[in-house]
Amino acid sequence: MLYLMSIYVLGWGFTTYKAAFLGLLLGTALSYINLLMLFKHMRKFDKSVTNGKKVRSVGSISRLTVAALSAVIAIRWPHYFNIIFVIVGLMTNYLVIMIDYLLHSSIHIKNRK
Repeated sequence: MLYLMSIYVLGWGFTTYKAAFLGLLLGTALSYINLLMLFKHMRKFDKSVTNGKKVRSVGSISRLTVAALSAVIAIRWPHYFNIIFVIVGLMTNYLVIMIDYLLHSSIHIKNRK
């Protein structure tokens, strides 16, 4: 994700599509924060289940709040951020999760042979 965001910074700096790349950067940065929050909540969830304690929420409200914040920022400053690209940037973490899963599953299939 950090490499992808650095590509967005280069695109913002060297192309004329400043609002698009800044929207992608905002969406991806907040998507990365959501991914880190999900990771943190899943570790707590794992500890609770392992210790036999009551299972709490995995933090959906906080992640939805970050997504709403990104939409508010893009709507408030439309000349800096393109809302469509902010939404595409928010979906980036799911794309990265799927790519990571495919890479790891193909490695496991090769190791079984």
